Amino acid sequence: MKVAIASDHGGVTIRKEIISLLEEMNLEYVDLGCDCTTSVDYPDYAIPVAEMVAKGEVDRGILICGTGIGMSITANKVKGIRCALVHDTFSAKATREHNNSNILAMGERVIGPGLARDIAEIWLTTSFEGGRHANRVNKIKKYEEIYFE
Repeated sequence: MKVAIASDHGGVTIRKEIISLLEEMNLEYVDLGCDCTTSVDYPDYAIPVAEMVAKGEVDRGILICGTGIGMSITANKVKGIRCALVHDTFSAKATREHNNSNILAMGERVIGPGLARDIAEIWLTTSFEGGRHANRVNKIKKYEEIYFE
């Protein structure tokens, strides 16, 4: 699995923690920044990650900002993206099993690095269940085909 990861200024600490996790899990990753604490615009980081996932250049993406909200809203504007904003381990597992989410968003001002690490590990190691859930995800894909060209 190959993962693209990025944060804005509000998510730098957790991004570095998740990069350590990716290395421990021997997963290939692309780090798209940022490494500053001065204010930057989250769309400048969310869009490149979402586009890489949508184009199949990477398998999944992880985005971190202060709350995760801006990153998730932005990523979900890209056709083919199912970005889940997650701040607990139950939702991390459920969004992979039921929604086949392909991007994980988290907020550094909402959770700490330990919980973020647990969430990311669960999200990275959980498979999509398919079955009745595949029908639901396919309805999203069909909608995108009609309304997003």
